[in-house]
Amino acid sequence: MRLTVVGCSGSAPGPDSPASCYLVEHDEFVLALDLGSGSFGALQAHVRPGDVDAVYLSHLHADHCLDAAPFVVWHRYSGQSDGRTVPLYAPVGADRRLATAYDPDGGPIDDVFDVTPIGPGRWTLGPFEVATARTAHPVECYAVRLTAGGRSLVYTGDTGPSDAVVELARGADVLLAEAAYPEAPDLPPGLHLTGRQAGEHAAAAGVGRLIVTHVPSWVDAEAQLAAARAAFPAAELARPGAVHEI
Repeated sequence: MRLTVVGCSGSAPGPDSPASCYLVEHDEFVLALDLGSGSFGALQAHVRPGDVDAVYLSHLHADHCLDAAPFVVWHRYSGQSDGRTVPLYAPVGADRRLATAYDPDGGPIDDVFDVTPIGPGRWTLGPFEVATARTAHPVECYAVRLTAGGRSLVYTGDTGPSDAVVELARGADVLLAEAAYPEAPDLPPGLHLTGRQAGEHAAAAGVGRLIVTHVPSWVDAEAQLAAARAAFPAAELARPGAVHEI
């Protein structure tokens, strides 16, 4: 598997990165994990939008899904789409949410996306075996585990501390984990992880590597990494444009 970081800024696009978007490739199949705000432009530096074989949206907050709208624009008006619909896996209500984001009248987007609602479960997507788990977040959000060619990647989406995410990630080669919160007292529960908590989740799951992501532009990313490494030394920061072989 190959993981490309298209965007990794937490909560909103930052000056150096779009919001959450990652490409996962295996056997020439291209899967986009999230299409966060600002990511569609950067995505085109890595792949033609028409070559994206499927899209997985962890949840329906703008920093994870809003650039589905320009994805629709490209397919409808670029003259470069082959006309096939793109499988899109997302929590219940994604079709309505994304249609409204594209057009206030909420016209259907089924000419571009074939939307499948998701929950906790397992299925096959192209070359990937997929498993999902509900995370600790105010809206319905699903972490995902992708397995192909004997290798595995787990992406947390957004989550607070979560035993379910640890179980999903158990023994994975790579954990791509959010770490949006700096260490501070009285943090709201069930929303985001600190750097230390991301490291603790990686250690508890026994993963091979931790990639810390979703750090907002107003949070010190190097401090988040240092906190993660204190609990799990094999940690690194997600950086826009980085490519990781898994």
